[in-house]
Amino acid sequence: MQPILQILQDKLNKRIEEGLYRELKDYSAFCDFSSNDYLGFSRDQKELTQFGSTGSRLISGNSADIERLESEIADFHQAESGLIFNSGYVANLGLFSTIPNRGDTVLYDELIHASIRDGIRLSNADSFSFKHNDVEHLEGKLSKFKGNVFVVVESVYSMDGDSPDLLKVSEACRNFGANLIVDEAHAVGVVGEKGDGLVAKLHLQREVFATVVTFGKALGSHGAIILGSEILRNYLINFCRSFIYTTAPSPETILTIRNQYHKLTELYEKNSSEPLLALELKKYFITKAGASRELITGAYGNVVSVVIPGNENVRKVSNSLKNIGLYAKEILSPTVPKGAERLRICFHSYNSVTEVNKLIECLNKTINLSK
Repeated sequence: MQPILQILQDKLNKRIEEGLYRELKDYSAFCDFSSNDYLGFSRDQKELTQFGSTGSRLISGNSADIERLESEIADFHQAESGLIFNSGYVANLGLFSTIPNRGDTVLYDELIHASIRDGIRLSNADSFSFKHNDVEHLEGKLSKFKGNVFVVVESVYSMDGDSPDLLKVSEACRNFGANLIVDEAHAVGVVGEKGDGLVAKLHLQREVFATVVTFGKALGSHGAIILGSEILRNYLINFCRSFIYTTAPSPETILTIRNQYHKLTELYEKNSSEPLLALELKKYFITKAGASRELITGAYGNVVSVVIPGNENVRKVSNSLKNIGLYAKEILSPTVPKGAERLRICFHSYNSVTEVNKLIECLNKTINLSK
């Protein structure tokens, strides 16, 4: 057993000895005197036996459907276990405020998502950033710390669509005895043999301590799941405040997530070209628009950033696109360093070549005028 898992299990054992161990149970068959469904509105939906959440999962909001879905998703990603949260932000906040403790160290990529930074701030652990996608710099940091060390990366970074060399990151963690955590928010659905993400594509499930998967990106739903060992799941149920003290996902949400995973499975099983359409449009855009300006992107993601220095300049380009019915988000400083302001463009399977040509034409015209 990994040292960190033994630490978590020891704390769980103490909870058991004290009679304070929390377990998820399904009370839906009981006469309800515990939920927060004061007006009974959660039971009004005809299509579902229960429509509302009724309470937290440790009171009345748990169900066999939620636990079955957690097992199905864990199997899909070839993980041992999983625990669903109401959003990716809440999942990261809970994971990083709960697992690292005083005396532990968290090393995170300097471009890591805000939800992870916020979770780290709530922990008692020391934390340090390393240069973006720089494994050598990470190894230098790893060599300085002992005890429980956690390394955090995203498999596809949301801002620029680039990726770390996850094999080398994993190897560095293994060599230094660190625990690797991967946020797969922008990889699931578009990376992997069945859209199961970069961790699965590289067969790194056994090397990763925890994987965060969100349902609000390619899956078009809402919520998230933390994948890992059964010990990790039980520990989060017992100690994670953003899980314990929040209302459970509604039955409607659980049904939607299940349906989206079924759609994803069917899409890849019939060898549909749909997952590749966005990547082909991305390549087309890079070929047509990339020769004369700085672009930032990666091998896996659907995102391309066009660097347009100056907040006013990138705003002007974004507004010009809006005027012809196109929307791409401008990213301003200080969100990115001054001089690296950019237009973040996401490509989808439902975009057309005609739309991309319109985008390129407007960019060429407006960027040249703004210089």
